[in-house]
Amino acid sequence: MDERAKTAASKFLSLVLRHQPEVAGLTLDAAGWVNVDALLEGCAACGNGLTRAQLEHIVSTSSKQRFAFSEDGLRIRANQGHSTEVELGLTPVEPPTRLFHGTVAAALPAIRAAGLQRMARHHVHLSADEGTALAVGGRRGKPVLLRVDAGAMHAAGHLFYLSANGVWLTTDVPSAFIEGLSAG
Repeated sequence: MDERAKTAASKFLSLVLRHQPEVAGLTLDAAGWVNVDALLEGCAACGNGLTRAQLEHIVSTSSKQRFAFSEDGLRIRANQGHSTEVELGLTPVEPPTRLFHGTVAAALPAIRAAGLQRMARHHVHLSADEGTALAVGGRRGKPVLLRVDAGAMHAAGHLFYLSANGVWLTTDVPSAFIEGLSAG
């Protein structure tokens, strides 16, 4: 499977496992899991056929580690980023003092007004390192790095979760906790 095909397959898996499982005739369980064989059959029915080996390769080599197999290898789910109703079973944890979020300049006025909002997803996604945040923000143009005072947020009672692939999650980030978010 060449890189272009791998990227296309990964994007289709994101669509099905995070947003629209019905596209492949699937229903996610309450925790976001789906049977691997049913996923492969659904992908094939949509013209996006994958072998089990190709699926395993996508999951194991993805730098973003968006997907995970169950311990028995019979089910698969997205680690986070769902717009469908799922309960990932994450336990609140204390975050690092500082976390990062990548965005673009066009989003700054809305962020100044209302902070970081989860929009159609379950959580706001934050990174533990600047490089990852800049890469995420760069998907939509020239990235802008936001620094989040996660320590102060946590002290104020905001909950944080750490997904299986190292993405920090919270329901929202009020603008008061975003450093350097001055007008202009």
